[in-house]
Amino acid sequence: MTQLTIVAFDGTRFDIDAEQGSTVMENAVRHSVPGIDAECGGACACATCHVYVDEAWMTAVGGPAPMEEDMLDFAVDVRPNSRLSCQIKITAELDGLVVSVPERQG
Repeated sequence: MTQLTIVAFDGTRFDIDAEQGSTVMENAVRHSVPGIDAECGGACACATCHVYVDEAWMTAVGGPAPMEEDMLDFAVDVRPNSRLSCQIKITAELDGLVVSVPERQG
């Protein structure tokens, strides 16, 4: 298992033992993290699972693929560390990953 921390907009921390191969979005939904709507179910066809990757993890997580960049155009308050949580796969290298949920989704 890989340790994943998702910080809700109100500051509530969700410390999750995430299965490798799953996505940050799947874990957020499984643990009822508020603010992760995931309307498309992880198909990268909306922007309702938008998160901010903690700056310390940006290199390890990497940047968005072109399709994800297109979907981020529909997100609210996009920042350089914005990603769609459905596109972040949990790997051993991401043990300790921290992401934050924005105030609202697109």
